Amino acid sequence: MKRILLFAVAAIFPLLASAQITTNPLETELGARVGLTLDKKLAKGLHLQLEGEARTAGNFTEIGRYDAGLGLTYKLNKTFKFGLGYNMIEKKYSEGVWKMRHRIYVDAKATLHAGDWNFSLRERLQLTHKDVNAIKKQTTPNSLALKSRLQAAYKGFSHVEPYAYIEFRNVFNDPSCSATWSTVSQTYADYQFLGYNHAYLNRVRGSIGAEWKLDSHNSFDFYILTDYCKEKETDTADNGTRLKALYWDQTFYGAFCVGYKFSF
Repeated sequence: MKRILLFAVAAIFPLLASAQITTNPLETELGARVGLTLDKKLAKGLHLQLEGEARTAGNFTEIGRYDAGLGLTYKLNKTFKFGLGYNMIEKKYSEGVWKMRHRIYVDAKATLHAGDWNFSLRERLQLTHKDVNAIKKQTTPNSLALKSRLQAAYKGFSHVEPYAYIEFRNVFNDPSCSATWSTVSQTYADYQFLGYNHAYLNRVRGSIGAEWKLDSHNSFDFYILTDYCKEKETDTADNGTRLKALYWDQTFYGAFCVGYKFSF
């Protein structure tokens, strides 16, 4: 089943025209996420959220990421809901260095009600700023992405709401370049950086879970999450004038997650 899912997902990812772009072996990792949300009702339909989350890395061996966020949501009616927010992300990289990212986002959600079922589509546009070395390794300092989430939720039970969703993330401004591959020397020549303009689908996420409402103030969210990611990496010489490597990184990530929410 896992191989079928990966094959289907990989088939819809874009391929670059150059045959010299290699794909690294799939890396698989398991982890866990624990989250906390405080939801304050400010007015009818208007809510303020404070959020925090911790994620493990290295197959449960260490903490690899912390998130803290502030957001606003406004429910216009039974169908449409809008939101905006900010997240501060502290992430540990393979070299053991912690680096901070800053993310802002806006989103819109439309929900179709069909008996005890709710079907929804959420579109989220996000901009993530991170400190990068733009010469040695071409990485977008301000990454623009769109997340599209399709979800189905069953509301026929009194305290438990099962749900499932699939989400696609498209990046719009990854680095782009041109170069000539030499079959003799097995190196690139005539490297030219073309800007941050490469757009492609780089992640498919799926999740199944259930929200358990203890009362009007307290609820828990238990869910299993899977990610398949494929990202292009561009590595150049220190002076930024020679292309050393151009390849795809691909990972499959699974996580067991729990969240607690207090509403007041």
